[in-house]
Amino acid sequence: MNGQATLPPSLDRLRDLTPARVALGVAGASLPTSALLKFTLDHARARDAVHAAFDVPAILHGLAELGLEAARVSSRAAVRKDYLARPDLGRALDPDSRHRLTPRRGDAPRLVVVIGDGLSPTAVNAHAIELLRSLVPRLATRGMDIGLVVVATGARVALGDEIGAILGARMIAVLIGERPGLSAADSLGVYLTFDPRIGTTDAGRNCISNIHRAGLSYDEAAASIAWLIREGFIREQTGVALKDESSNPTHTITANSG
Repeated sequence: MNGQATLPPSLDRLRDLTPARVALGVAGASLPTSALLKFTLDHARARDAVHAAFDVPAILHGLAELGLEAARVSSRAAVRKDYLARPDLGRALDPDSRHRLTPRRGDAPRLVVVIGDGLSPTAVNAHAIELLRSLVPRLATRGMDIGLVVVATGARVALGDEIGAILGARMIAVLIGERPGLSAADSLGVYLTFDPRIGTTDAGRNCISNIHRAGLSYDEAAASIAWLIREGFIREQTGVALKDESSNPTHTITANSG
């Protein structure tokens, strides 16, 4: 016997329903050794995810396999230390990136995708291409395509606003690594912004989050994203005014009153 208390049946079942740290048990005045070791491991994985290298060559290779045109940019956060300490630097392009994107203004169709490392490059490396593999055909069935994919290093979500404004995009979809947690270090988020411009607040965005192997599947996420993109174009808005009703079988696409 190791002194660990036996959990009531109800709490034991609850633990099977969630990855959250519930019903861990006790051993004397502390956690059981197994729970402490699991916490330490998950904490290390979260820290590693924040500092992981962004595998840009693999992302570019995957985009080429999907037949998507790509451009590469960087924020003003030149190193990871600056990115973590100065969030504002991750929201603005460096001068060279602005210079390279500016001549492409107007060339990109309505929808531009940004793939940014965010707070978990591990998530982007693992899931961004596979999500696009599911999303691209769903967009095609709705008569839409991705005009350009911008791969951004040192990116915060708002970096997409500047990229979209420079390119003249009508909508930006930012695929970015979410802040690692102790239950998921590789969670990907997608932020949709209609009429992107510098200074856009989060109230103007839709977010599909928790995309990873133990969370939202690629197909589930792609279905919601494609629906929101289509509705966003029809209604000419995203954010708090646009609710995800893609799972409602009785929902019909809004007619364009314009």
